[in-house]
Amino acid sequence: YAFLKMLQGQGSLLTVMQNVLWVPVEQYSDRMMSMMAFEHLLNLSMSFHTKKKTGEVLRILDRGSAINNFFQYLLFNLLPVFIDIFVAMIYMTRTFSPAIGIALFVVMVAYTWTSVQLTTWRTGLRRAMNNKDSICRAISADVLMNWETVKCYSNEGYEAERFRSALQDYQKAEFKVIGSLNMLNMVQNLILAFGTLFTIMLVAGSVVRGETTSSQFVVFVTYLQQVYQPLSMLGTLYRVVQQNLVDTDKLMTLLEEKTEVKDVPGAKDLVVTDGVIEFQDVRFSYDGKVEALKGLSFKIDRHSSVALVGESGAGKSSVLRLLYRFYDIQSGRILIDGQDIRNVTQRSLRRAIGVVPQEPSLFNNDIRTNILYGDTKASDEAVEAAALAAQIHDRILSFPEGYGTVVGERGVRLSGGEKQRVAIARTILKNPPVLLLDEATSALDSQTERQLQSALNNLMHGRSSLTIAHRLSTIINCDN
Repeated sequence: YAFLKMLQGQGSLLTVMQNVLWVPVEQYSDRMMSMMAFEHLLNLSMSFHTKKKTGEVLRILDRGSAINNFFQYLLFNLLPVFIDIFVAMIYMTRTFSPAIGIALFVVMVAYTWTSVQLTTWRTGLRRAMNNKDSICRAISADVLMNWETVKCYSNEGYEAERFRSALQDYQKAEFKVIGSLNMLNMVQNLILAFGTLFTIMLVAGSVVRGETTSSQFVVFVTYLQQVYQPLSMLGTLYRVVQQNLVDTDKLMTLLEEKTEVKDVPGAKDLVVTDGVIEFQDVRFSYDGKVEALKGLSFKIDRHSSVALVGESGAGKSSVLRLLYRFYDIQSGRILIDGQDIRNVTQRSLRRAIGVVPQEPSLFNNDIRTNILYGDTKASDEAVEAAALAAQIHDRILSFPEGYGTVVGERGVRLSGGEKQRVAIARTILKNPPVLLLDEATSALDSQTERQLQSALNNLMHGRSSLTIAHRLSTIINCDN
C-alpha cells in the first residue's frame, strides 16, 4: 500500500519521471516553433512589415508555447481519463450488473457532450477576449515606441484614455469568459451528482435484495469517486486544449502569411564585376492601383556616381527599395552587370549593396556592435578605421564608455548626425561594390557635412553609387 501511494499524486515517482522525461520534448517543440515563427517573420516581405503592429506580433509569438501545453494535456491528462472510464465500465459490469456499466456510460457520454458543447461556445468568447488583449498590447507598445511624439503633443491624457477604453473592453470580454466557465462547472457538477445518485440507488437496491453485500457497496462508492475524479477534469482538460488551440490560432495565421518576394528555383548568387546598374522600362505599384514608377529607364556605368533628384513622392526611395528587392516590379527589368536581380538570390544581392538610409535604425546595443553589423566578423581595428573614415571616431572616444556606449532604442541616445555617421561607418565596414545613399547627410550640419563629404567620396571611389538628395551640395561631385 505504501509503495502504491509513492506512485500516486503530484510528487510521485511516476509524475516526477514523466515531467523530467517530457522537458526535452517540450524544449525541442518550443525551440522549433519559436525559430520557425522568428525566421518566417524575418523572411516576410516589406509589404507585411509596413502594415504590422509590433506589439500584436510580439504577443502572438508569446502564445506560441501553447502548442506544448496542448500535447502535454492530450498525452498525460486527456487520454488517461478515457482509459480510466473504459476500465471502470468493464469492472462495474462484471462485478455488479450490466445496468451499472450502461449507467456509467450514459453519464460519461452526457458529461462529455455537454462539456464539448459548452466549451465550444466558450471558445468564441475566449477568441474575442484574446483579440481585445492583443489590442491593449498593441496600444501600449505603440505608445512606448512613440513616447517622444506623445510628450511633444501633450497627449498623455488621450493615450491613457485610449488604453483605459481598450482595457475596459478586454475586461468585459474577460467577465463573459469567467461567467461561462462557472456555468460550465455547474452543469458538469449537476450531471455527476445525478449520475452518482442513480448508480448508488441501483447498487443499494441490489444490497436490499441480498444480491450484493454491504462491503461491495462500500467498494462501489469508493471506486465511483475514483472514476468521477478524472471525469470531472474532462471539461477542464478540453477547455485547456481548446484554449491552447485558440491561443495558437493567430500564430498559425502568421505562419500562413505568404512571402511575396521569393528566390526563383535554382537562383544563383549575384556576381558583381563592374557594378553596371540598369533600369529597363520599369513599372511598379505598391497597391496595384497607383503607379509609383511609370516606365523608368536609366543606366549607371561602371564605377560612376549618379544622383537622383526629385520632389517628395516622386518615387526616389522606391528605386532604392526595388534595387534591394524589397518588392518585385510589375514589368521591365533591373540588371546589375547584365544579371536580372529577380534571377539571383536575395542574400547575394543584398550582400553586394550597401545603403545609408535617411533615418538609420540602430539596435539597442553598444556603438561597436552597431558598426560591426556591417561585417560581424571584422576586427576592432577595422571597426575603428570605419568610424575614423565616417568622421565619428573622435566623437565616440569623447563618450565616457567609448565604443561600449549603449545607443538606446533605435539609437535614441545619439543625435541625428551621430546616428547617421554610425550608419555610414557600418556601410564602410561592409565594403559593398554598389552603394545607395538615401539623403545620407540630411541630418548633418553644414560643417559636418563638408567633413563627411570627403569620407563619402572615398567610399564611393571605385564603386557604382546612386544618391538620393534634395540639396545640391550633397550631389555636387556626382558624375550624372
